[in-house]
Amino acid sequence: MPNAWDAGSARMLAGCGFSAIGTTSAGIAFAAGLPDYQVLDRETMLARVKAIVDAVDIPVSADLEAGYGIQPSEVAETIRQAIAIGVVGCNLEDLSGDKSSPLLDAELASERIYAARKEADANNLPFTLTARTDAFLTNHPNAFDEAVRRANMYYKAGADCLFVPGVGDAETIGKLVNSIQGPINVVMGLTQGKLTVDHLKSLGVRRISIGGSLARACFGLIRRAALEIKETGSFTFADNQYPHNELCEFFEAWETRT
Repeated sequence: MPNAWDAGSARMLAGCGFSAIGTTSAGIAFAAGLPDYQVLDRETMLARVKAIVDAVDIPVSADLEAGYGIQPSEVAETIRQAIAIGVVGCNLEDLSGDKSSPLLDAELASERIYAARKEADANNLPFTLTARTDAFLTNHPNAFDEAVRRANMYYKAGADCLFVPGVGDAETIGKLVNSIQGPINVVMGLTQGKLTVDHLKSLGVRRISIGGSLARACFGLIRRAALEIKETGSFTFADNQYPHNELCEFFEAWETRT
């Protein structure tokens, strides 16, 4: 389930044959010239997500960061608004926004997942709720055990899928799969790991996302191209570009398809 940050990237991914996509809050923030981590407010983020949903004819799961509010009722309202714009799933993380205590209290985080599940079920539509714990990314002193504890709590609270970013080695992923009660999502592109889709499947991983890595790759190209032009006066970056006419034809076909 690769992650898009605007209508164009969403259509490109769908056009390559993926049956579902996610959004990336990081990519959306970067495209707005902003840093990641809930800098955009709920209204702005949902407007960006709606543009992606409206652009494609495949299911879209939204990266809703930490739910745009600490309290379970605020998270439930975010879910209600997300469903209203057409998303069929979401990702909710347990970051607190407090650098001194970066993870939310586990009980509160579980209550937020329960509130999100209850709101999603009230719509009588299939909705895949993914609960993310950032124990590894926040350098928790006992990251593995804490990630497993939280993931199992979130699964019990109603999450369909569990997500533990910051892990890229096969051994740890395999241990997480065996220790967490529900289906596991793994994000690729955050590390230099050599794991493939087939390898991850063999470990028991049920879903693979790529977070903001594709967006970052595009920004990496922009930076390399800009430095090439500025420092050497050459334009070799254009050798692998998508031809203008072909790109126009691709997007024109989408206008009739959707």
